[in-house]
Amino acid sequence: MAEERLATRTQFPASAELQKPRPKKAPDFPILEKQNWLIHLHYIRKDYEACKAVIKEQLQETQGLCEYAIYVQALIFRLEGNIQESLELFQTCAILSPQCADNLKQVARSLFLLGKHKAATEVYNEAAKLNQKDWEICHNLGVCYIYLKQFNKAQDQLHNALHLNRHDLTYIMLGKIHLLEGDLDKAVEIYKKAVEFSPENTELLTTLGLLYLQLGIYQKAFEHLGNALTYDPTNYKAILAAGSMMQTHGDFDVALTKYRVVACAVPESPPLWNNIGMCFFGKKKYVAAISCLKRANYLAPFDWKILYNLGLVHLTMQQYASAFHFLSAAINFQPKMGELYMLLAVALTNLEDTENAKRAYAEAVRLDKCNPLVNLNYAVLLYNQGEKKGALAQYQEMEKKVSLLKDNSSLEFDSEMVEMAQKLGAALQVGEALVWTKPVKDPKSKHRTISTSKPASFQQPLGSNQALGQAMSSAAAYRKLPSGVGGTSQLTKPPSLPLEPEPAVEASPTEISEQIRDK
Repeated sequence: MAEERLATRTQFPASAELQKPRPKKAPDFPILEKQNWLIHLHYIRKDYEACKAVIKEQLQETQGLCEYAIYVQALIFRLEGNIQESLELFQTCAILSPQCADNLKQVARSLFLLGKHKAATEVYNEAAKLNQKDWEICHNLGVCYIYLKQFNKAQDQLHNALHLNRHDLTYIMLGKIHLLEGDLDKAVEIYKKAVEFSPENTELLTTLGLLYLQLGIYQKAFEHLGNALTYDPTNYKAILAAGSMMQTHGDFDVALTKYRVVACAVPESPPLWNNIGMCFFGKKKYVAAISCLKRANYLAPFDWKILYNLGLVHLTMQQYASAFHFLSAAINFQPKMGELYMLLAVALTNLEDTENAKRAYAEAVRLDKCNPLVNLNYAVLLYNQGEKKGALAQYQEMEKKVSLLKDNSSLEFDSEMVEMAQKLGAALQVGEALVWTKPVKDPKSKHRTISTSKPASFQQPLGSNQALGQAMSSAAAYRKLPSGVGGTSQLTKPPSLPLEPEPAVEASPTEISEQIRDK
């Protein structure tokens, strides 16, 4: 008996040494999460029908409490265009997990897509309190503030986003703010920094090239557009811009070759057909020009620049009723542009509607404070109507504008305009009617008309934000068409549209939040 007790005592410590803790059984997944892997698998494979079937089963088992299933269901609804339904589901996710910034970001994005920008900013600010180092929140806040026209707040948020993490899209939006404010120099600086950060981004290179083109820095414009085409030879925006540069300098055949390449990529681009039409206009093929411009007008019926060019071409062909039609339509879309009223007055003068022509000239003078051609044409009309006092006032106003332009720039005025102004000045001083219908030296220019209200033009580019070879205006564009331009101009630029008319803001919050979160 004693031996058994001793054996038991000696064996006890030995068994204690050999005993090891049993490995614990792997914990079961909670019922709320057990199908998440399958939902994720179907979603990334874009098998949305199977994904929705699994989500439905999962929500039935969990009585609608599985946050991940609801989240993915909301993403699918958004992809299908059901923004309101996705908003409601994301709000449910935010209730189930109120401390998750991703849920609030998705709620804000849905509000943004519904056009509720102010509400979106409020939700983004709540998300920023949960995660202050998320560049995406700062970026999207900046985009929302752009739509709310609060540009200072937008710039602050976008700069914060760049401080946290640099992205091409943030640079693009920051540059667009400066473009909306009309500050081209700051926009150029932003895009230069963006190109330094991402030198192979063709969109940045093309945009910077277009800005240089608008500023008249053609060497740098050509350089950046060439770099864009190096990285992407099929970039139709860069090709269109390069073609417009050639068109601006009168190389219409080379420009048409470029446009032929673009037409294969974007055959329904309104700016493309506008530029093609104005190339034909520069080559004096007016029927082809009208055909192309009509196609551009069909594709973009509310683009006033195309209507402007159509009016200019019809004036050239002495089709004054058609010119009146298109110029009137352009004025409806761009009522603050004085040159449109001037061209309308020219058409009305040729239609023998003198009273309305005077009203159009008066409006042009009120709106345009820089172009002396408006005052010169108005003075000619008044002189021909026997109103020498009014003609003298307009002539003196024209002289003031010419003096101001000479002081501020080195532009050379068109010789025919100068000659006409000298004749008008002599007539007003002497009081004798001079022969205004001087024979045209070029016998080939049979389309020139003999009208005292059509002196040669002092052309200026349109005040557009994204000019390439912008539409040029001239009261006498239909009277004199030297080789390569629509009306004599010290700038020698043919009428054409910007590359792509940009909307006020073309952006949305980044798509990063669209990805499945790790649960």
